[in-house]
Amino acid sequence: MSIWQADFYRRPLQDETGKPLWELLICDSEGSFQFSAVCRQGDANSNWLASQLQQQAQTQNLPELIQVFRPQSLGLIEAAGKVLGVKVEATRRTAALKLLLQQRAKEYSSMPNYTGEAYSPIALDSPPPVPLPENLWGDGWRFASLPAGDIEDAFQGRPLPILEMPEFLLPLNLGLASTVPVPGVVIDGGRQSMRLARWLQDAKPFALNYIAGEPDGLILEAGLVDRWVVATFEDSEVKAAAQIYQQRKQLSKGLHFLLVQPDDSGMTYTGFWLLNFDR
Repeated sequence: MSIWQADFYRRPLQDETGKPLWELLICDSEGSFQFSAVCRQGDANSNWLASQLQQQAQTQNLPELIQVFRPQSLGLIEAAGKVLGVKVEATRRTAALKLLLQQRAKEYSSMPNYTGEAYSPIALDSPPPVPLPENLWGDGWRFASLPAGDIEDAFQGRPLPILEMPEFLLPLNLGLASTVPVPGVVIDGGRQSMRLARWLQDAKPFALNYIAGEPDGLILEAGLVDRWVVATFEDSEVKAAAQIYQQRKQLSKGLHFLLVQPDDSGMTYTGFWLLNFDR
């Protein structure tokens, strides 16, 4: 599948009259193809976007999918994609585009029309985390780990109702040695197992982070900016396990997993997701 990653948003640049400029930035998932165009804020609409995409299609075939990570860009790009018959996906997994945005941010400061304002090219405003819906919670949860070399064999090819193991997140493709422990969280969902797994699939899990506090918490990053409180805890043993979980994420290049199963028998699984906050 041909995929573009796109961002359309205001930059720290202005036109000759001092009005803000918006930039459309596009690349493919490998970063080998790049395109940019700017317009005045008053012209920043889906019609301008569609015309730019149509113009680019004269040298590059339109993709089958455009990925967007910024909520403020999503509606406009979806409208343009609808005009052109191109599907648009909301996802945080736009590593090539985010790298390009960071590179571009360094260039803005040397431009004559740079406004001098503070600018974080990929930062998004996230709402405070909210608890998972009560009707989804199962029987319990725990931290766990699996050797990197065992992950594919353990889950690929098994009859899991929900399985998310993107190729670019497979341990081998991240260059992890087979013995590196990949940390994760296992939820014993009980009777709620399938309902929870389906809800998670719709929420689009991205990362599970341990946050120290009073109490400590386990926060699910999902969708584009959604944050959910999976669990809170004060027990010293659970805190120690959470700290090991975070340490192991550093050793596994950010790779971790979420597993939902009916019980702890190890016989059946409901859903499995490979996660990585950096990708």
